[in-house]
Amino acid sequence: MIRIIRGRNQAKLFVVEMLVILAACLFLYPFFLVFINTFKSYADILTNVVDLPKSLLIDNYIQVWELIEYPELFLNTLFLTAFSVLGIWLFGAMAGYKLCRTKSKWSSFLFILCIAPMMLPFQSFMITLTQLAKQLHLINHLPGLSVVYWGLGCPLAIFLFHGFVKSIPIELEECAAIDGLSGLPLFFKIVLPIMKPVTSTVVILNAMWIWNDFLLPLIMLHGSASTLQLASYKFFGMYSSEWQYALTAVVLTTLPPMLFFLFMQKYMIRGMMAGAVKG
Repeated sequence: MIRIIRGRNQAKLFVVEMLVILAACLFLYPFFLVFINTFKSYADILTNVVDLPKSLLIDNYIQVWELIEYPELFLNTLFLTAFSVLGIWLFGAMAGYKLCRTKSKWSSFLFILCIAPMMLPFQSFMITLTQLAKQLHLINHLPGLSVVYWGLGCPLAIFLFHGFVKSIPIELEECAAIDGLSGLPLFFKIVLPIMKPVTSTVVILNAMWIWNDFLLPLIMLHGSASTLQLASYKFFGMYSSEWQYALTAVVLTTLPPMLFFLFMQKYMIRGMMAGAVKG
C-alpha cells in the first residue's frame, strides 16, 4: 500500500515538473526569438523571423553600442536604480520599524495611510504627480526622478518591513537600551542588521522595477538625461522600425537585470518567507 501511494505521488510530481518545464519554455521562447534575431540583418528578420541565423553577426551589437552611447546610459540607469533603491530601503525600513513598535491608534492609521497607495494604479495620478514634480523642480534630472521613485516604492517597502519587525523580539531592543543605545543608534546597530532577509527582497523587487521602468522616465526626462529603456525606444519610428537594432537594444537593456535576478533570487525567496509573519 505504501509503495502504491509513493508511486502515485512520484507520478504526480513528474507531471507537475513537466508542466513547469513546459511553462518555462513558453515564457522563455519570446526572449529566445528576440536573441536569435539580433544576429540577423533587417531583411532576414522580415523574411525569416523564426529561423536560426545563418551566421553570428555582431555588427548589430557594435552599432547599437555606439548609437545609444551604451556605457554612458548604462551608468545613468545604474545610478538611477541604485540611488532610488537606497532611499526606498532606508526610509521604508525606518518607517516600517517605527510604525510597528509604536502602539497607538495614530500609528495604525498612519500605517494604513502609508500602504494605501499600493492599491492605486499609477495611471490614475500620473498627470498630477508630473505637475507636482515640475513645481518641485524634480523634472529633467536623475536625482529628481529618484525622489519620485522613493515615494512610489516606499509603500510596499513599509508593508514588508512592518511585517518583518513583528518577528523581531522586542527583548533585543530592551537589552540594547539597558546598554545605553536608543533612537537611531539602536535602529542602525541592532535592528537594521536583523532586517537583512527582507532587505534583500525590497532591494531586488525595486531594482528590477526601476531598471525596467519606461513610462515614468518617459514623462519626466526631456533633457539630456536618459536611460537605456528610453534609448531603446529611438529605434521604433512612426513609419518604420529598425528591428535589427531595436531587438539588440532590448537584449542589452534586459540582460543586466536578468543576471542580477538570477544571482539574487534565492535571497528574495528567503526574505519573502521571513516577512510572511502573522501579527
